[in-house]
Amino acid sequence: MTERIPRARPAGGIVDFEVVLPSSAVDVHELHASSGVPVADILAITHTERFPALDEDETAWELAAAAGRTVLERTGTDPDTVGLVLYAGSGEWDLPFWSPAAKVADVLGIRHAHCFEVANFCNGGMTAVRTALAELALGGAPHALVLIGDRLSRLVDHEDPESRALFNFGDAPAALLLGREDCLFDVVASSARTDPSWADYYSGDVEDDRVLMRRRGRRQGLGDAYLENFPARVDDVLTALGKDIADVDRFLINQGDKGMHEKLLARLGIPPEKSVFNYHRYGHMGGSDPFLALGDLRAEGRLRTGDLVLVAASGMGFSWSVTALEYRGR
Repeated sequence: MTERIPRARPAGGIVDFEVVLPSSAVDVHELHASSGVPVADILAITHTERFPALDEDETAWELAAAAGRTVLERTGTDPDTVGLVLYAGSGEWDLPFWSPAAKVADVLGIRHAHCFEVANFCNGGMTAVRTALAELALGGAPHALVLIGDRLSRLVDHEDPESRALFNFGDAPAALLLGREDCLFDVVASSARTDPSWADYYSGDVEDDRVLMRRRGRRQGLGDAYLENFPARVDDVLTALGKDIADVDRFLINQGDKGMHEKLLARLGIPPEKSVFNYHRYGHMGGSDPFLALGDLRAEGRLRTGDLVLVAASGMGFSWSVTALEYRGR
């Protein structure tokens, strides 16, 4: 057995976060009417009859900006101390050829930051966290703002029965304030990997001025890839920390597929009660899924100072990451 040697922890983490739910919802009965897929088959994917989605008059960037304003005001953070603004998601923003990161910075009065986008699909939020913390480690401004602002519900063809696996895609823009100290969650380790052989499994078509996701072909084995890559990333972070699976207090994951969630917990040997299942309340909210879960855990008093929380995220491409957080509490 290889000896696990703890390594120095990176300085920094999540100072605060906020998730904003849109005003509208996707309804499975409307999905049935538009696609012809039986309601029971749709519920087997969504596990709920309604879940949050952008109204036709809402924009993801405005909700992300509202979340950002909340975390800045709640923490008393001066916008001038924010040196980096990252906007994460799939790359299909509210406007083409445009920087939502710069737009949000302008609205929030952040005048001295480098603003850019991180496109790694539903893994984009955690990729942006990794990127921002690396920047903070170099010095400069003490804070970074990560925004998660995908428009997943707008990218699904609800009239296409072949797109039923994506029918649970909804929207929940979020903001994470990162810093080098006074963190709610310290980021203590992270591991990520892309298997490029899955690059063409999904891609988009432009139809009637919309970009719609399409699965290409019938290649088998994506489920096996999840059950290979997530445990490997978990092993990476636990090895880095000198910890074992029994030391994990919470394991959170993108809520894209309940069956895969359950299989992964079984593969890892993590009891279901150490995870969060929000399928009955939300669809797949992209990169915001783990933060909806973290918000629930905090509000319900189910986190203790020192708890080790693993956040597993994945995105088309296909990429997998696991990031270890240590709850510091307040």
